Amino acid sequence: MQLNQDQGSGTYHIRAYEPGKITVNSKQLSHSLLIAPERLLEHWAPTSLTELTMEHLDEVLEFQPQIIILGTGTRLVFPPPKLQAHILQKKIGLEIMDTRAACRTYSLLMAEQRNVVAALLIK
Repeated sequence: MQLNQDQGSGTYHIRAYEPGKITVNSKQLSHSLLIAPERLLEHWAPTSLTELTMEHLDEVLEFQPQIIILGTGTRLVFPPPKLQAHILQKKIGLEIMDTRAACRTYSLLMAEQRNVVAALLIK
């Protein structure tokens, strides 16, 4: 899936997605990642939702977002309620979707200059 090239004024843009690969700017990445308009963590430790821990979510919170988009891989799978509560109790928005949809949503919110971070699981 190729995404629109005009995606806002941030530094890090998702240009394309296919299962197992996300293109950020001109670099193709094949590992889970955290992306915000002005910050990128290319190697985020969890590769699937079953590996996601509170500590991984704390890494996302370090970006200080107003909204987090969690891409759960090729399928939409909801994380355990305690992981969702860890984010929501901090009064931060949390949207959960498959990674393809998360890439599109990140691009839209970035274009709106929203304070967003996408936590994208690759599997």
